[in-house]
Amino acid sequence: MKATKDQKQYIYKLCGYTNTDLKEELVQWATEDVNKTSTNDLTFDQANTIIINRGGKPQAANTWGFFDGKNPQHKHVLSLLIQMGWKSKHPKSGYNIADIARFGEWLASAKSPVHKPLKKMDTAECTTIINALKSMVGKTYK
Repeated sequence: MKATKDQKQYIYKLCGYTNTDLKEELVQWATEDVNKTSTNDLTFDQANTIIINRGGKPQAANTWGFFDGKNPQHKHVLSLLIQMGWKSKHPKSGYNIADIARFGEWLASAKSPVHKPLKKMDTAECTTIINALKSMVGKTYK
């Protein structure tokens, strides 16, 4: 998931608005790529890393994608997210995990067939989401 507008503005504020050299160095440090200098190149997690590094308060991710690990339908959703390529590296273990923030944004968008947080969906609504994700996975590998 890309950095939010609020995160980008907060990074500019933490850099003193006019210190573009500092902002560019922080972006290069967070992305580990010397060719990236814009806050538009940051992911949500990288932007939060910069904010924490500069002494700011990190932003909370969208909670619509939070899941129940004991619910088999939620596990199926996580599997489909990984298959679709909606994944990110876990900051501590380095393993690929489902990008819950991106999924939460999708659930909250007009593109989602059910506009509810995953944890508040009943069985039929989860089935609708699973079918939509299966269709998206199919289009990914066409």
